[in-house]
Amino acid sequence: MRDLPLAKILQGGQPLAALANPKEAIRQFTPNWFAATMGTGILALALGQLPGNILVLSQLGKALWLFNIVLFVVFTAIYAARWILFFDEAKQIFGHSTVSMFFGTIPMGLATLINGLVQYGLPSWGDSVIAWAHVLWWADVVMALACGVLIPFMMFTRQQHSIDQMTAVWLLPVVAAEVAAASGGVIAPHLVDTSAQFTMLITSYVLWAYSVPVALSILVILMLRLALHKLPHENMAASTWLSLGPIGTGALGMLVIGSDAPGIFAAHGMGDIGTVAAGIGMLAGILFWGLGLWWLSLAVLITVRYVKTGIPFNLGWWGFTFPLGVYAVTTLKLGTMLDLVFFDALGILFVMMLVVMWLVVAARTAAGAYRGNLFVSPCIAFLDAKQASR
Repeated sequence: MRDLPLAKILQGGQPLAALANPKEAIRQFTPNWFAATMGTGILALALGQLPGNILVLSQLGKALWLFNIVLFVVFTAIYAARWILFFDEAKQIFGHSTVSMFFGTIPMGLATLINGLVQYGLPSWGDSVIAWAHVLWWADVVMALACGVLIPFMMFTRQQHSIDQMTAVWLLPVVAAEVAAASGGVIAPHLVDTSAQFTMLITSYVLWAYSVPVALSILVILMLRLALHKLPHENMAASTWLSLGPIGTGALGMLVIGSDAPGIFAAHGMGDIGTVAAGIGMLAGILFWGLGLWWLSLAVLITVRYVKTGIPFNLGWWGFTFPLGVYAVTTLKLGTMLDLVFFDALGILFVMMLVVMWLVVAARTAAGAYRGNLFVSPCIAFLDAKQASR
């Protein structure tokens, strides 16, 4: 099967009312929808980390996190139903050069729920939630590791790619591991068993290394592609922001893992290593934040250029949210650790931008889901067209 052009990948399908039956929405469901859980989850976490611990915003963040749990469960049920009811069509995703990348959104969406268990669940329901976070984290790790290597393997063996059609969507399966690494840094200090803490810390470092260097390599190729072939089609405009994701998450991961390191290493007789790890984490976090500032500035300029010609709405717009959100959370984390108002002010600004973008994208997604025009699977579009021509 030959893939549809990238310009068609994220375009909407036909109205739900025009579908043969509601089951068609299940047939057309793809992992792209899990990007909504990523954007919603990171906003929920960001609202609870703003300076001053404003109660109203924290409560709003918790409500949004609970809503995101429902969203993730519903999406999981629908996608599982697709594999049960339409297995032959569902498996076409493995050969698709773009939609297969969105497998990475599943573990990344789950990671926001896990972090929320620590941020919101722990104060509300007590230490029992940490056991749930621990188990779910290992499930997230398995999915992230699988996405990080199996999707690239399929890129190399069975999918068709070209440099002129490349976008930052290539990052999605790779970045899932570093998101899991950052989550490990959030959970580890709350584990009672010091051995489990140490295992989670070391695993988080491995996950970071498993992801970040590969993501940076992809960014190098992406810069070459943009220089040689200019900007992607406007349907892929939001993919420009995806480049900010691995940088922001990489910075956040080093900050939270590094802050855990002194106590956890000291408990195992390696206090000196913990002190060094904390210093490396801080410096790496600052350096990655600076690199992220460059990509953020570039993404804003490119988006302004796209806006002038018009950007059609599609599920890809969720790409505006998570990268900005994780960069905002990283900025707030630096403000707390360095006690610098500069980072606090920028963090608040980025969260405000995230709120506006989330409201726009969420409203348009809800409208598109109600009408049914967002339910489209490029993986089977070719098969449908072929059958219709007979």
